[in-house]
Amino acid sequence: MSGHSKWSTIKHAKGIADAKRGALFTKFIKEISIAAKMGGGDPDSNPRLRTAMLKAKAASMPKDNIERAIKKGTGELGAVSYEELVYEGYAPGGVAVLVDVLTDNKNRAAADVRNIFNKNGGNLGTTGSTSRMFERKGVIEYDAEKVSEDEVMSVAVEAGAEDVVNEDGVITVTTDPASFDVVLEALQAKEWETLSAAVSMVPFNYTAVDAETAKKVQKLLDKLEENDDVQNVYSTVEYPEDFDPEA
Repeated sequence: MSGHSKWSTIKHAKGIADAKRGALFTKFIKEISIAAKMGGGDPDSNPRLRTAMLKAKAASMPKDNIERAIKKGTGELGAVSYEELVYEGYAPGGVAVLVDVLTDNKNRAAADVRNIFNKNGGNLGTTGSTSRMFERKGVIEYDAEKVSEDEVMSVAVEAGAEDVVNEDGVITVTTDPASFDVVLEALQAKEWETLSAAVSMVPFNYTAVDAETAKKVQKLLDKLEENDDVQNVYSTVEYPEDFDPEA
C-alpha cells in the first residue's frame, strides 16, 4: 500500500510484497469493510468498494477473504467501526510524508504515529503542511523483467492511462483516479503479475537525499507501514541511484 515515490530496486519491491503480504491483506480487509459499510456491498454501485476489491485482487488476496470483508462491512459478520485520519509530517532530509490511517482507536493511532516520527528522526506537521505537495493518481506497477513494456503501454493507453514509464526495472502506469478501475481491469485481463496497484498520492516534486539519509527515511517509512492502523504511506523521497535499503 506504500507510495514511496520511485522504487529504488526491484529487489526492494519484491521484498516488501513478500514479507508484508499478511499485513497487506489485513489492511485490505479493513479498507474493503469500511467501503462496504459506507456504500453497501455491491461493487457495481459502490466505486470505493470496487476499487478496494481490484487492489486486493491485484495483490492475489483470496476471493473468500474479500467476501468475508464485505460481509463484515455490511454487518452480516458483526459490526465494523473505523475512523479515517490523515497525518502529515517530515522524515529526515526534509522529505514530506503523508500517512493514511484507518483505526478503531483515534488516540492510540495518533500516539503511535507521533511516536514513530519522533523515534526515527522525523516530526509531525500541521494539517495542510505536506498534503499540498501531492496529487491523487492511480498507480499500477509491473516487473519489467516479467512483462513487456510495449504490451503494457498498448493495453494501458487504450484503456485511458495517462502515462507509462519504465524506470529502474519497474513499469509504472499512471492514471487519473476516475480511470483507475477501467485501466486496472484491462491490465488484469492479461493476467500479468502486478507489483502494486493503488490510487495513491503522487508528489509534484521529489526530494533527493544521500544514501545515509535514505536509510533513515526508509526506516521511518517502514515503521509507519508496520503499524496496524496505518493503511498507506506516501513520501517525496527520491533515493540515490543504486540505493539498496537492505544493505
